[in-house]
Amino acid sequence: MADNNKSGYSNLVKTLSWENGVLTLLDQTKLPVEVINEPQGSIEQVWDSIKKLKVRGAPAIGIAGAYGLLYGVKDIQDMETSRFMDVLKEKAAYLDSSRPTAVNLSWALKRMVAKAETITDLSAAEIYEVLEKEAIAIHEEDKALCRGMGENGKVLIKDGMGVLTHCNAGSLATSELGTATAPMYLAHEDGVKFKVYSDETRPLLQGARLTSWELQQSGLDVTLICDNMAAFMMSKGFIDLVIVGTDRVAANGDTANKIGTMGVAILAKHFGIPFYVACPSSTFDLSTEKGDEIVIEERDAEEVTFFGERRTGPEGIQVRNPAFDVTPNELIAGFITENGIVRPPFKENLAKSFK
Repeated sequence: MADNNKSGYSNLVKTLSWENGVLTLLDQTKLPVEVINEPQGSIEQVWDSIKKLKVRGAPAIGIAGAYGLLYGVKDIQDMETSRFMDVLKEKAAYLDSSRPTAVNLSWALKRMVAKAETITDLSAAEIYEVLEKEAIAIHEEDKALCRGMGENGKVLIKDGMGVLTHCNAGSLATSELGTATAPMYLAHEDGVKFKVYSDETRPLLQGARLTSWELQQSGLDVTLICDNMAAFMMSKGFIDLVIVGTDRVAANGDTANKIGTMGVAILAKHFGIPFYVACPSSTFDLSTEKGDEIVIEERDAEEVTFFGERRTGPEGIQVRNPAFDVTPNELIAGFITENGIVRPPFKENLAKSFK
């Protein structure tokens, strides 16, 4: 894979690449034991990879979706343009069904379709070429967005701080640097001495398998804790700042992120610890008025009743497995974006920042 890393971290793992018309994804379900890069061969495989969390994190899903859409139409480039457009829209809707909560997937697919709609005077083959360039642009833009979030957020991290994060909003969830971790990488690069505490994030352990591994690989001072240890760590003064990512932000600032995030925000509020959300402009969904309107994905019961391959819940037990929760805007100190830090009142300030 081409190394386009500009952060100074030459060992940052690449989440995905597009070379010679082939999308390759790092299979994150195998981490941290195995590092397997899996070429994708069809739109159905990309759908499955997104659904099964081989690629995950809102920005990375959006990029994968844009490239995946190309698979859906690459074999019909000799088709009449109007029919090509119909199929393009059908394939975009199909890919969008793989993960309903992360807004970046829908955003990237809508952007691809919208681009095609501006050039319907071209042949299908010519439209495909433009769409490939658009997908590459989405990928490259995300790298710049991550650095922008890092530059704007690193000022929050001071010497001696303990910074808590939940799930994985790191390089593995984006093109590079991450969202929540971007300020950490750049603060570390500037020589700031601080500790990161990573929640393990049940039931799929993204904090344990991904965040702690990723930060350790890059030389940051990271400590892994179980989800139910966060209150204790806060009460003892180990945590001074919380930075998390998000999959969708409503117009009023209500924020959907990995299940357990709302609990961390409530704890941070109780202990007087600033709670920040890092995300690019593409994650703000101003068409959704408030968090109650966000569709929350419910995943398979086996993710809860098994720990790896070992059964940990009784057979036949009733299970709830929402993948996300919504943190109320009043618990959030600010949003770290590529355009700066947006602070309350969120409804007014988000509207101004992301028209």
